[in-house]
Order: sequence, then C-alpha cells, then structure tokens
Amino acid sequence: MSNSSIKKILITGGTSGLGLAMATALIGANYEVAITSRQRERVEKVAASLGERALGVVMDVTDESSVESGLAKIEKAFGQIDMLVNNAGLGMVSVNPRFMSDPAPFYEVSLGGFDGVVDSKVRGTFLLSKALVPRMLSQGGGRVVVISMNTSTMERKGFIPYGPAGAAVEAMAKIMAADLVDTAVRVNILLPGGASATGMIPPDVTDDIRAQLLPPSVMANPILFLASEEAKDIHGQRLIATTFDDWLATFRGSSQG
Repeated sequence: MSNSSIKKILITGGTSGLGLAMATALIGANYEVAITSRQRERVEKVAASLGERALGVVMDVTDESSVESGLAKIEKAFGQIDMLVNNAGLGMVSVNPRFMSDPAPFYEVSLGGFDGVVDSKVRGTFLLSKALVPRMLSQGGGRVVVISMNTSTMERKGFIPYGPAGAAVEAMAKIMAADLVDTAVRVNILLPGGASATGMIPPDVTDDIRAQLLPPSVMANPILFLASEEAKDIHGQRLIATTFDDWLATFRGSSQG
C-alpha cells in the first residue's frame, strides 16, 4: 500500500474514554477499526454497539503471545493493519483511588500498582509497535500514533507511576520516529491537552473539577487528521487536541505558502 492509504486501524484499549471516542470518530468516517480489551464480554459488546465496521479483540497489551494472537485475528478479518493507535493504559486511579484529592508520595506506591501502570502503557506501546511496524514496512507504509499526556502531568505531585509512564512513551515515540525517518512509516504523538472525563477520573471529584474536564470527543478531529491523506508526511509531531485547530491552520498555511 502507499503510505496514504489508511483503511484499517487498531486502537488498543478502545472500549471507553479517549479510545472509544477515537474509534467512534474513525468509524463514522468509514474506517474499519479494531478495538481491544482484556475482557471479552466488554470488548465484544462495545464493538457491536459501534457497528459492522468495528471488531472487538481480546488482548492483553503487556503479553507478547496475547498481542500476537490478537493481531492474527485482526489481520484475518481486515487483511492488514494500516494504522496503530497506542492508547491502552491504566490511570492513577488504579494506584490511588483518591489521587486528585489526596495524592500519595512515590514511596507509598505499591510495586503491583507501579508495574500495572508502567507495563500497560510503556510495555504495551513497545510490544504493539515492535509487532506491527515490521508488517507496515513490508506493506509499504503505515502510521503509529502514541497517546500521551501534558508535560505538567508527567511532573505532577503524587503522579508516580502515571507521569513517568507518559514521559517514557513520548521518548519512545520520538526514538521510533528517528528510527523510521527514512521509511514510509509515520510516528506521531497525540494528547488531549488536559484532564478528560474518562474512567481515569475518580467518581468523587468536586463539581468544579468535573466542569473543567475535557470531553473525550476532543480527540476526534486530530485522530481523523492523522489517518487522512493530508497527514501522509506528518512525522515526529506532538499534537495537542485542545490546540489542534490552530496547529492545523498553521500547517495548511505553510503548505499552501
């Protein structure tokens, strides 16, 4: 395929939050989208609700054999995967349910909580990218999107291990982009630009905080752009959903100029 022919997309962890919002937008634009979850009933139910262009796949992104078996199922259904969205990950709520109102210092974080967040985000991004990029190179092109977070979140008090996991996948994405600069595979980073109204936010946050949360749909326009013909040469960029319209206007202006 040419690098611009993006038709089949895999979004890890696409059953809720940002992943579901991106899947919904892409399916609405007639892409075929596979979403993953470790829970079979959940992923199949969500995929069914998205319609015939959606495929639900059981996958543990931290387990290499689960990744390979999941990819085999997707490739059997889709033929190939043109674009990978590395979205799966656990939030701080899995480590400290009251992280927003009562942040805990790093030395109180359990090893299990640390490993869960880091493995799902960092190891998962590595395993999926390692498995799919060689396929994309053989296909003649493809795209990888790494979902990240604000730099301030990476450094926020009480945010170990979530913050360091975000910093790690950004560094990974930049290195992958450097490794692939002379190929037809494109790698970019996308982040919402603020806390979003997903399951990663504790249910007991104040109304004032909840009112400031971004809707997950903020990711729709940038992910549609990254899958489009217009983005065929976009590589090594860090796109922020809340400022995407301004970025796109600048990009289009420079392209036409």
